[in-house]
Amino acid sequence: MSGSSLVAAQGRALAVLGADPDETTLRRYLHGLPGVDAVGLEQRAAGLGTRSIKTTSKAWALDKIIELIDLTTLEGADTPGKVRSLVAKALNPDASDPSCPRVAAVCVYGDMVPYAVDALGAAHGDPDDGGVSVAAVATAFPSGRSSLAIKLGDTAEAVAHGADEIDMVIDRGAFLAGHYGLVFDQIAQVKEACRREDGTYASLKVILETGELTTYDNVKRASWLAILAGGDFIKTSTGKVQPAATLPVTLLMLEVVRDWHRSTGEKIGVKPAGGIRTSKDAIKYLVTVAETVGEEWLQPHLFRYGASSLLNDVLLQRQKLKTGHYSGTDYVTID
Repeated sequence: MSGSSLVAAQGRALAVLGADPDETTLRRYLHGLPGVDAVGLEQRAAGLGTRSIKTTSKAWALDKIIELIDLTTLEGADTPGKVRSLVAKALNPDASDPSCPRVAAVCVYGDMVPYAVDALGAAHGDPDDGGVSVAAVATAFPSGRSSLAIKLGDTAEAVAHGADEIDMVIDRGAFLAGHYGLVFDQIAQVKEACRREDGTYASLKVILETGELTTYDNVKRASWLAILAGGDFIKTSTGKVQPAATLPVTLLMLEVVRDWHRSTGEKIGVKPAGGIRTSKDAIKYLVTVAETVGEEWLQPHLFRYGASSLLNDVLLQRQKLKTGHYSGTDYVTID
């Protein structure tokens, strides 16, 4: 491997593993992790999901959810016009209420990035500073079944067109076959492909596709592997496979991020994606984040929701808190 981020990935892994991240070392480390107590994990997730939130806290929570959404369209029928409409909604989710916050990012296929960047105009920027980022799925999303050259080209093109964030998919087949070194190298090389001309890097979200990993132990190993290889975020799902995001899986990934932070001092982001459609469910994730890694993670560079329809429900619930009644079905845009 070569390139600054590849060297950094090796250094990051070496510091934790105590040896170069080859197949043998990675296997020994990942299979040496403590096994996941599935019953305990699911019971804790269920308990967190029952926490009640008072009215004033709920108003804060609804706005916070909006600020953490990656508003997404990932369909074969996507058009420049649909992307422009998505951006308009991202910038002004509730046309009747100027106090409504913007979402964190719009997430699109790589070929739609230029249209998203153009539509955002001056609002294109860091969501921690009030802007809206452009995230692009890459690396033969959602299957990940292509050559490394295509995956790297896919990534580099999206970054060159202005993508601030890359959501890559791991090779689940390689991971499940135990080829951890191959998966590590691909993640590290995709990270290097995120390099911009000025030497900075687009943020890399590593999609594990947890619904295909089948066990909590595999999710835990894949989470550690993605972080060791240089991922800035670990993400549950593409949204194309069921089950997608679940509270127990997200809790497990947050626990990995917490343990990584305790060990290294470095903060890694988490993005549950797919299947989070209601404010009630989204609030459960807010509580889980706050109780597991702390409220400091509730900011765009450390936590996101990957969602398409969630925003509509949040807007309806937000309006209900303000007026005391629900609006009609034409209050929000139909996606």
